[in-house]
Amino acid sequence: MTSSILVTGGTGTLGRLVTPLLRDAGCDVRVLSRRGHEPKGGIEFVTGDVSTGEGLEAAVQGVETVVHCAGSAKGDEDKARNLAQAASRAGVQHLVYISVVGVDRVPVVSGVDRAMFGYFAAKRDAERVVAESGVPWTTLRATQFHDWILMTLRQMAKIPVMPLWGGVRFQPVDAGEVAARLVELALGRPAGLAPDIAGPRVYGMEELARGYLRATGKRRLIMSLRTPGKAAAAYRAGANLAPERAVGHRTWEDFLAEQVRRGL
Repeated sequence: MTSSILVTGGTGTLGRLVTPLLRDAGCDVRVLSRRGHEPKGGIEFVTGDVSTGEGLEAAVQGVETVVHCAGSAKGDEDKARNLAQAASRAGVQHLVYISVVGVDRVPVVSGVDRAMFGYFAAKRDAERVVAESGVPWTTLRATQFHDWILMTLRQMAKIPVMPLWGGVRFQPVDAGEVAARLVELALGRPAGLAPDIAGPRVYGMEELARGYLRATGKRRLIMSLRTPGKAAAAYRAGANLAPERAVGHRTWEDFLAEQVRRGL
């Protein structure tokens, strides 16, 4: 029996990997986008906005499962609420949400914390909305994607002195592996909070930065700075890590090597 699935954020880093996997699994796939798109590869595009709720009622009609990949550091709770309410009214049977490892352990309580780590608070609040929506749900928490680490280091390397977060470690995971797991969950029964997915290795930020500099041939002075606040302290203590769930296979080195082949 063919399943009808709506994907939000279907053109983003994760969503664009999720949609073809769902299509290959035989699903009718519909992607919610703020801009109009022509159908592509058997995937239907519908116009709507999770931030405002515009177009959501039509987007979820006839859909059995919603995979919510659209997220940001601001307004995630409202986006989740708009989508969950529309899904509930339409009788959606499964709401799948992608979150981040550490939302339950990184306290965002001050202005400094929110400026640096507001993403965690946004994801935590959205998780709660999904769980309380009345729609059967699954939430998967992942560690930071390789793509995010690369983007962050690129920004930091734009100046001669590369400022790093002192004492912080990361466990980057491949976005493709997260997409495959998210699809597996979407095709299954609602599971509540699923086991985390994390990359195969934990790296200090300086190690990640030096790998990036070697790969790009750039020379930068590295300076590690200790960020104040309770959220930063939790980060230094490893709240963003899941070493017991190191189920990913692709390493940072593998990812960088491929980026170099593509011209980085």
